[in-house]
Amino acid sequence: MGTDEHSEFAERVADLNKYGRAFNQCESVDEVVSLTLEAVTILFELGDVTVVKVRDGDLQVAGSTNPRLSAGDSPGAVAREAAETGQTVVDEMTSEADASDAGTTAVLAVPGAVVDEVTLVVVARSTAVESFGEEYVRPMEILAAHGATAVGNIRSRERLERARQDLATRKEMVEMYDRLLRHDIGNDLQVIAGFAEAVGNQVEDDQTAEYVDKIVRSARNSADLIERVGDLVSTLEQQREPEARELRPLLADTVADIEAQYESLTVEFDPAEFDYRVYAGDLLDSVFTNVLSNAAVHNDGAVTVDLYAAERDTGSVVVGMADDGDGIDPGVREDLFEMGAKGPDSEGTGFGLGFVRALTESYGGSVDVRDSDAGGADFRVTLDRA
Repeated sequence: MGTDEHSEFAERVADLNKYGRAFNQCESVDEVVSLTLEAVTILFELGDVTVVKVRDGDLQVAGSTNPRLSAGDSPGAVAREAAETGQTVVDEMTSEADASDAGTTAVLAVPGAVVDEVTLVVVARSTAVESFGEEYVRPMEILAAHGATAVGNIRSRERLERARQDLATRKEMVEMYDRLLRHDIGNDLQVIAGFAEAVGNQVEDDQTAEYVDKIVRSARNSADLIERVGDLVSTLEQQREPEARELRPLLADTVADIEAQYESLTVEFDPAEFDYRVYAGDLLDSVFTNVLSNAAVHNDGAVTVDLYAAERDTGSVVVGMADDGDGIDPGVREDLFEMGAKGPDSEGTGFGLGFVRALTESYGGSVDVRDSDAGGADFRVTLDRA
């Protein structure tokens, strides 16, 4: 690259940084696409530019200055190659399979990715340039990276907003059921228990007295269960909106507390793996405490949990907790995260993992379980990155 080319490259990078700041202000993917088309057209003086959006392996034209291409069209082979490989593709048109007109002499397809996930591809065609060199490729890669970051941020915000809307709807339904359970059914159970006790005080037959006692105990247990569910609902309702929180110190404190509580539990934990900020509420530590304490309580003897981090996509992080215990009872696996679900030999309430799911989903995340490599259970909590 000569002196003039170095100067031109530096000017383009400076201009691209200005566009990078503009990308950060975009509120929709369409705005990102329009800004990308504008930047390539002005900075590179190219009249045939197409932006392809990529999501879950699906590629679609999002916008183009070429009148022959429309939003929703399928992109050509060069764009697909860039998306699938994550590498810039320079095509000198040895074949015209990807040409939008017969005069095309060179095609450049640049993928934009965050971490390893490609979210868009910028495709430029020229009828004047014989081959796109570094003076085009390197600045275009910077531009595509700016666009990909903006798209990733927008999609994260969209996921969070959907989660908030879902949470608002769920809270309305839960509040209604809570009032119904506590007021109507709870009162009826107290009446049943009260009258059963009165009847029990008057009967002399041992078998009848035994039946009455079972009625009283069942009514009391049901009333107590309703109260515990109500307390859980109240806890969820009192949460504030999810906000950005540091994951590393929260997990460090949680691990220290849980290991101090259970001598039989060892947690293998490298804090450096968890330098993430995630969207969550005040009770995020309860999510991890419930899962880790389950490993200690529901396994015989000493148990070790491997606490690890994994990036599921550009906008989320997985906190995994894989133990070497007895695994999940097949009889409860399908309903494991349902409120009240528990194994036949469990002495717990069955609300711990239901609470974990309710909390995690209220933050816009999710939780699932699979078999661990050590033969136990591997719980995976997915949270949106901030």
